[in-house]
Amino acid sequence: MDELEKIRTYVAIGDSFTEGLNDPYPGEDDRFRGWADRLAEHLAVHSPGLRYANLAVRGKLVRQIVADQVPRAVELNPDLVTFCAGGNDMIRPGADPDALAVVFDDAVRRLRATGSRVVIFTGFDTRGLRSGSRIRGKAATYNMHLRAIADRRGCSVVDLWSLRIFNDPRAWYEDRLHLSPEGHRRMALIVAGVVGVPVADDWREPWPPLDPVDWLTSRREDLHWARAYLLPWIGRRATGRSSGDGREPKRPVPTELRSPETAS
Repeated sequence: MDELEKIRTYVAIGDSFTEGLNDPYPGEDDRFRGWADRLAEHLAVHSPGLRYANLAVRGKLVRQIVADQVPRAVELNPDLVTFCAGGNDMIRPGADPDALAVVFDDAVRRLRATGSRVVIFTGFDTRGLRSGSRIRGKAATYNMHLRAIADRRGCSVVDLWSLRIFNDPRAWYEDRLHLSPEGHRRMALIVAGVVGVPVADDWREPWPPLDPVDWLTSRREDLHWARAYLLPWIGRRATGRSSGDGREPKRPVPTELRSPETAS
């Protein structure tokens, strides 16, 4: 049997990155597709009848993902798991990448014990982000731990740190934190390559030329971003709230995709 045909159940766990913000299905502003759904669509082309669950919830920290999502993923006994966690931790003051890596490692051990293939993700390089230099060192430390865990546990790695294609602002939604639909499309192609899924498109395709933005327009965009996204985020942090509070996973039960042939 072909290796891809052996993937009968795929489970995605993580935070908003894996939930798919902000890549809505056409005509469904509150239902997000994202790279994981797109990856499942690519997989289903080669593994008809693929069952797919996405347990990711926006705003979740590593310990929350490990406590809530990992046990459910283990119960589902999947053939493939994608596991990305830590971004929300890194942007919080006092995050300890060494301690978080211990929690992450134990979760991977439990997932691998089911016989599942596990794909993990390093974090993006924060150098190009506002205030990114503040967290870049601990993010790099965490990434080194993740690579060591992958080596020790026999996992595949999606190295987001080295992906310069995402330096283009069009890869990101206007909140400057989540991928755009095109960013999610390219991410799905990248992960498909790591998993070994043949795809027609190439994530390395150069971006079209970008129109220059004048200083005044750039400052207006910065002001809009601060009002619409930064201040609400600070407000949630100050009151101990999260965007994922009370929210359930979008695909809690493994089911067949409705239209795998739409993968793109």
